[in-house]
Amino acid sequence: MKEARVQRILMVCMGNICRSPTAQAVCRFKVAERKLNIEVDSAGTIGYHQGDTPDSRAMAAGKKRGFSFDGMRARQVVDADFEHFDLILAADKANLADLRSRCPLEYQYKLQLMLSYADTQVTEVPDPYYGGEQGFELVLDLLEQSMDALLDKLASGAQK
Repeated sequence: MKEARVQRILMVCMGNICRSPTAQAVCRFKVAERKLNIEVDSAGTIGYHQGDTPDSRAMAAGKKRGFSFDGMRARQVVDADFEHFDLILAADKANLADLRSRCPLEYQYKLQLMLSYADTQVTEVPDPYYGGEQGFELVLDLLEQSMDALLDKLASGAQK
């Protein structure tokens, strides 16, 4: 990644109703906890759920851990996002490929997987949409670990 200071992070999944809003909620909470000045947003690679609130199961699981989904509405990634955000984190390799195909070359360095910072063998955040409650809990576990590691690096001035 370039040496620019990360001040704006965009979380991206396919529909922006499960994984990316959960990542946004987790990261916002942890940013506030560390008293960092970082803007966190989320979007989807498709606009099917445009304007919808996050999935009720994702919100229920997140709220049990103290995360807020207030004000979140699904939106699709727009071209301006590639310039505006300093770091764009994709939930899985398919989302990352979609982003890479749309992103101008000069901003490609901003694109990474959400779990790039996690100390785990898992590289992608699994989509819990068609599963049960345990899928949403796994997503939270993975995202908490990755966001802790990411924010620790950002707070210390080190970047990947």
